[in-house]
Amino acid sequence: MSSQELYEPYILGIFCNWCSYAGADGAGTSRMQRPANLRIVRVMCGGRIDPQFVLNAFMNGADGVMISHCHPGDCHYIEGNLKTVRKIPLLKRYIAQFGINPKRLKYIFVSASEGVVLTEIAREYSQELKEIGPNPITGGN
Repeated sequence: MSSQELYEPYILGIFCNWCSYAGADGAGTSRMQRPANLRIVRVMCGGRIDPQFVLNAFMNGADGVMISHCHPGDCHYIEGNLKTVRKIPLLKRYIAQFGINPKRLKYIFVSASEGVVLTEIAREYSQELKEIGPNPITGGN
């Protein structure tokens, strides 16, 4: 086996409490297997996601960051997730200036009832990151 075949990307998931984290929890309760390389951090609202969280993740070795929160219009805090909707395009341009492929930042909407969707997206994203390769900042360490 080549080192590329052995490579398992480290993915940090930043999920809102009310939808995405609940969806991930429901998927786990239903015994759906998400990739073991996805680690999840829960925030109370998608609007709470600070761009610095993403930069810190990459600087500390994450190969990819997956941000997920409620669908627009379904935020527990009315419009909190719309703040993140506006931040993501700027954040992708910002990380590109650091030499980080913007594809390393995955942005999705997942409701509490979409655990199956979340599991499938996580698998696909893990495969995408394998093709991209290790984090250029840390070299996959």
